[in-house]
Amino acid sequence: MDVRQIDDEYSVSGQITLEELDEIKALGFKSIVCHRPDHESPDQTSFSVIEARAKELGLNIAHVPVGPMGVTEEAVQGMVDALDEFPRPMLGYCRSGARSTAIYQKTHHIRN
Repeated sequence: MDVRQIDDEYSVSGQITLEELDEIKALGFKSIVCHRPDHESPDQTSFSVIEARAKELGLNIAHVPVGPMGVTEEAVQGMVDALDEFPRPMLGYCRSGARSTAIYQKTHHIRN
């Protein structure tokens, strides 16, 4: 897992696995936002599987997919809601971390 810190409250990574959730918790993350639509690739762990384990670990988690249409208004609102409601530090993930970075930058400007 390649975690890249964007600022004190938010970091991004590529696709996470079920096994990496314990490490994510140990790194101090309090919440996770998945920006990857389910079924994007056959080797991808589905959001529901990640969500179930994250909740067992006491992590807040949301699914705010950013698909081929890019960062939509609906996705921005979902990310704003997650940022308003969830404790930080927060980890956003998608296939590579690029969409998680883009949506955070877009919502960060809206919120500030």
